[in-house]
Amino acid sequence: MASSSSSSSDDCRPISNEGLGGDLSALQKHVAFFDQNKDGTVYPWETYRGFRAIGCGIFLSAGSAFLINLALSRKTRPGKFPSLLLPIEIKNIHMAKHGSDSGVYDSEGRFVPSKFEEIFTKHAGANSNALTSDELLAMLKYNRVPKDYSGWLASWTEWKILYFLCKDKNGLLHKETIRAVYDGSLFERMQEHRASARKKA
Repeated sequence: MASSSSSSSDDCRPISNEGLGGDLSALQKHVAFFDQNKDGTVYPWETYRGFRAIGCGIFLSAGSAFLINLALSRKTRPGKFPSLLLPIEIKNIHMAKHGSDSGVYDSEGRFVPSKFEEIFTKHAGANSNALTSDELLAMLKYNRVPKDYSGWLASWTEWKILYFLCKDKNGLLHKETIRAVYDGSLFERMQEHRASARKKA
């Protein structure tokens, strides 16, 4: 995030995430925040608690938990029977990558710096290190794969939630914030900030 970002988005500053271990891919780290008991599997109730921990409302958290686990569970459990508990196996999360995305995660879930920089070289105009709402929508449209409607919806939902939670008072979503969401460190920071705010209330 640029140094000029406001205090309204202080909870979106990145921090280190040492507890996840160094052998995880960026995509695995992104998802592992929601693994409450650190057993390598994310259940819908864990997804719900994770969304609540970063400041999402009850209905958004519940809806997101159900839809995310419904969409990803089967894809991350190849060769296994479907489970009504909708578990997501973090070790296989790269198998659940959707289309029409930025390409910042490669096919193995690794972070691709050049693709990350492209987000800003191609779409950031008003501020070279941030995206406005209109620029974000333009990026989503640019990344669309024809007729990949599920990918369009997944990308739109992910980015709009991020923008809603982490834009600054000028409506900018900063580069450092976006970088932090790709490895999950953003979620840890948001949870920490929310917990601290509750203690002060």
